[in-house]
Amino acid sequence: MCAGAFTLASTGLLNGRRATTHWRYADRLAQAFPAVRVEKAALFVRDGRFVTSAGVTAGIDLSISLIEDDLGAEFARDVARELVVFMARPGDQSQFSVRLEAIQSAHGTVRVVMDEITADPAGNHTLTSLAQVAGVSVRHLSRVFAAETGQSPLHFLDKIRLEAAGNLLLSGNDTLATIAQRTGLGSAESLRRLFVRELGVSPGAYRDRFRTTRPGGLDADELIGSL
Repeated sequence: MCAGAFTLASTGLLNGRRATTHWRYADRLAQAFPAVRVEKAALFVRDGRFVTSAGVTAGIDLSISLIEDDLGAEFARDVARELVVFMARPGDQSQFSVRLEAIQSAHGTVRVVMDEITADPAGNHTLTSLAQVAGVSVRHLSRVFAAETGQSPLHFLDKIRLEAAGNLLLSGNDTLATIAQRTGLGSAESLRRLFVRELGVSPGAYRDRFRTTRPGGLDADELIGSL
């Protein structure tokens, strides 16, 4: 996990293999071990019997994936729900997550805010509180975040909460009100407005269409693409 990739790479066991590490150290890993194929944008990477992950929260994704290998998807979903984290796709598939966007920015202020949000999507995040965490003014945070990501911090927060809510909708039978509370959206109406604004469908339609195999249903690739 994280910088542990350096220890593993130093043994030579990753030579000729794919691997990842925390975004801050990815370039350093590639330079120190040119025989390792470093994938900078991955949450975690599987190559044979070796698995490496990005930072702390990506280590959780990796752990849930390993749980799924040993005990099955249903058990892994239960663990993810208990932890209120995302049920990531297996590491040997393309991994979709809003959090991947965070890896694309090396700006310290932006990274601090993104990490704060993704670590606790349900937290009471405001522009003021996020600026305080980053140690900058609200105006400065808004400016650099928009310059780096093309969106505001609160829009990024909405997208993270949308992803969390989507995973809860698909992995269980909680009510919309419960999901809204668990993801920091507050109410079922706020949850509905967010889904309609960002995806063009209601939470109920999202749940129904994602699960159906009937012709005309909205499939996973379409929903993922719309995010």
